[in-house]
Formats: sequence, structure tokens, C-alpha cells
Amino acid sequence: MGLVPSDLTSVGHRTSGLVFYEHRRSSVVLNLPGLEVFPGDLLVSDGAADYLCHPLLLLNSESKKPRWPFSKRGVQGKDKHKYITDLENCLSSVKIRDFGVYEFCSLKDKTWNEVMETHQKVPTDQLDLRKQQEAVWELFTSECTYFLDHLLVLKMIFMNTLKYLQNHEYLLDVDLWRLFANLEELTQTSLGFVNGLFSIIKNYVDASEALPLMDFISVLTKYFRGSLCQSHQMYCLNYSAAVFYLETLRQRDDFGIYLKWCEQNEQCRRLHLPELLVAPLHRLTRYPLLLKNIWRRSIDSTEKIMIYSIKEKVEKSLRDLEGKVKWLDNFQKFRHLQEIIVWPPLWDRDKRFFIPEYLKHIFKEHMAENILSPTNRCLLYDGKLTLAESTRFLDVYLFLFDDFLLVTKTKRNKKKLGGSDTGVMCPLLTPELQAIIKEGGSCKVLDQPIPLDRLVVKSIDPLHVSVFGLRNAFLIQHENRYRQCIAAFLLQAQMENDKKAWIAQLTAAISCYSKNQETKKISLFTLPAESSEI
Repeated sequence: MGLVPSDLTSVGHRTSGLVFYEHRRSSVVLNLPGLEVFPGDLLVSDGAADYLCHPLLLLNSESKKPRWPFSKRGVQGKDKHKYITDLENCLSSVKIRDFGVYEFCSLKDKTWNEVMETHQKVPTDQLDLRKQQEAVWELFTSECTYFLDHLLVLKMIFMNTLKYLQNHEYLLDVDLWRLFANLEELTQTSLGFVNGLFSIIKNYVDASEALPLMDFISVLTKYFRGSLCQSHQMYCLNYSAAVFYLETLRQRDDFGIYLKWCEQNEQCRRLHLPELLVAPLHRLTRYPLLLKNIWRRSIDSTEKIMIYSIKEKVEKSLRDLEGKVKWLDNFQKFRHLQEIIVWPPLWDRDKRFFIPEYLKHIFKEHMAENILSPTNRCLLYDGKLTLAESTRFLDVYLFLFDDFLLVTKTKRNKKKLGGSDTGVMCPLLTPELQAIIKEGGSCKVLDQPIPLDRLVVKSIDPLHVSVFGLRNAFLIQHENRYRQCIAAFLLQAQMENDKKAWIAQLTAAISCYSKNQETKKISLFTLPAESSEI
């Protein structure tokens, strides 16, 4: 056996092998049970900083303008057929290079016993060593499968084909980074890891003298304490946005033709792009299990300590990722809420207040939008309801945060904005909000935010409102600090279950907020008293 070059440009078709089962597992990266991590230094960490600087998150006026607006909905009219034909002809000229240049391709489907039978036998008094070697071999072969059947397929078939099309003036508006993130880095890192393990195993198997120790610890330390976890973290942070972006692209005829051509390649083994994109998430969560298996089968105490510390490092990386994902999801959600929620000035919200034109600049110093700046505030529940006014019914959208309730009026723009890019919509928003964004609409604030400690919720008996034609109604009241009602909203849900859900969510939020406030008061009063000498 010999080492192979790390140049990915010389790879192509692989021989058929055992189908790896990782893609069948559900992703647990985004929901690790029992972990409540709230990192405060994400903006200065390398991965999150690079991700937050990406144009997808910079929701300014420039980012809303697509680079190629003419191709957003594909080519229309009589030129569409010619465009599609030319695209198909371009795809027919794509050449996928062979994947089989790596020597470890022939090893990934073999067992450790099969490899050792042709070389040397482990003495009966070293069976514990054989078990450890089998555990290392499982890590190596699974990494080979991950690299060859997932990462390399994504890179060589999907990403490189898309690059080829864009070089020939097709699908120019498709953002490679938004779809594949740091796949190049991930592929190179995984290849280096495979080659490192392969070199150790090769030297061990080819040894002609007495069995030496397999020095795999140095390889594990180099990659698990180096770039392997970091590169996977960067990819995982982009994953949910990539999947949502893919769904928007699949609605286009030209992208659908490209996707079908790629997925029909025999090296995809009938896997579709979403199943391939999730593979790095599955792989990252599998590393601690593989390392734990090696640790359990090791007998040297020093070696066990080193393997255990590496395993702890990977598990810490997973916990860190969980915190980053939660924080980043909240960050993205609030940035999009800032875009869609409109705060009217005081004189527009209530005609009782007259402000001369020359004084209106005073009120602009304190922008109401700052209340939705992405901090520790969380959006607990939101949804569409109907507000009963004296002469009409109004479509409203409520946002229940962990410290206040916001009532807004939905405004839809029937004429789509030509420059709007649906690709920047946040997948974390509800379908109703996504539809409003897609139509260029907004949510206009009806009244001031209602603090949860000033909010009263009352269910309305159907008999009391039947005369008004209301069903599934409930009332929310805004009380001031003197317990006087200063605002009231009679709301109607579409279904009885929706009404119950809203009342339950509001009641739970009020209770949780009250408990948190009481806890803060208690901690404040129990602080040690100042010395009389100060």
C-alpha cells in the first residue's frame, strides 16, 4: 500500500461499495437535549464572525438587490425553450473525473481481520490490542466512506458542475457559499485526516519485524484539536439556511434541470442533494461515539487519558455549536423581524397627539426599532388573528416575546417588488410571515408594546359575542402601573384549538416572566449589606 496525493482535482469515478448508513440518521446537532448554552463571545469567534460577515446576514439595502434579477424566475417567453436546450447541452459536456485514484478506496469496505490475515497475526496474549485496532479501523473506514461517498460527491458532482455552468453563463445568480458553505475546506480537512490515519495503518501493517505500536494518537490530536471540528462547525452553522435556500431554488426550471442531472449520476447512489448536505452534521455527532469506542478498548492508562481528553474536546465543540446555532437562529430571526415590523410615529398612531413639523425631529432620536435589536430577548409565539373593531374586522399579527406582547396590523403589497429576493427570507419565520415578506408586505404596530406584567388575558364566553358574529374570541388588556386599563383588544382565532393555544402561551409567558422578576428581587435583597465603615 502506498500513500496517495491530496490533490482533489484528479479524482472521479469510484468502485461500488457498501452503502454507509449515516445518511439515514436524524440530525441531532441542532437539538442536543439538556443543553442551554448562551455564548456571549460569538461575534469574536472565528467561525461565527466569518459567518455573520456573509452577505446573507447583512440585511441592508444592497443585499436585497439580486445580482442577476433577470434570471431570478428563469427565462420567460419564446426564449425559454432555447435557454433550457442550451443548458442541457452544456450539462452534457460536463466531465466527472474518476474517484478511484485513492488507494484507500479499496480498503473502506474491508474488515480489520481481512487486512491482517494477509500480513501478520496478533498473538493470543494481545487480543486486547486487536480490539483497540479494530476500533481505530472503524474510525478510519467510516471517515473514508464519509469522504468518498458524501464530501467528494458534493464537491465533484454538485459544486464543480455548478461552477462549470456559471463559467458558461448559466445559473449566475446562484450563490455557491449559501448552498455549500465551506465545503472546500471540509473536504481538504477530511482528506488530510484520512491520509494521516492511512499512513499510520500502512506503516503498521507493512512492518516486517515484531508488531510495533500503532501511533494513531498523534493523528487524532492533530486533527481533533485542529481544524476538523472548526470546519464542521462553520458548515453546520450554515446548514439550515442552505436547506431553505435550496428549497427556493428548486422552484426554478433551470436549477431543477441541473439538480436532476447531478442526482442521476451513479456515484450519488440514489442519494439526493438534501441527504448529502446533512452528512457533515451526522459525521460531527458520530465522532465522540467512535472516540469513546477507542477509549474503552485501550489498556494503556496514559493513552486512555489522552483519548478521553480528545473525546471531551469534541463533545465541547458540539455543545459550543449548539449554543452558536441557538444564538444565530435568534439573531437571524430578529434581523428579519426588524425588516418586516414597521413602527409608525406617535402622531400617526394616535390622532389625539399633535406634533408640529418642526418638532418631529425630536422623536426620531429614540428609534422604536431598537426594541427588536438581537439581544437576549426571545420570540416565544406568534401568529395571525382577527381584531374586532367597532365597525370592522382587522387582520392582525401578534408577536409574543419573553417580556412583552406586540400587536401589529398586516399589510400586504399586491404588487410584488421587482427587486425583492425571496432567497433572503428566514426559514425560522412562520409561513404567514414568509408570505407577507414575499409580497413585499409589512406588519404595522397598532399600539405600544404590552409588558407581560401589565397584560391580562380573559377568555370570552361564546354566548356573549354570538350577537356580534364572533367565534373563538378572547380579550387582552393593557394595564398601567396603577392597574388602570389603557388599551383592550378583542381577538378572534380561526379555530377553538388556536384560541386555547394562544391563551395557554400567554398565560405561561406571564407566569414565567413574573417568576423571573421575583427571583431578581430576591437576589437583590439578599446581597450582603455594605460595611458601615464605607
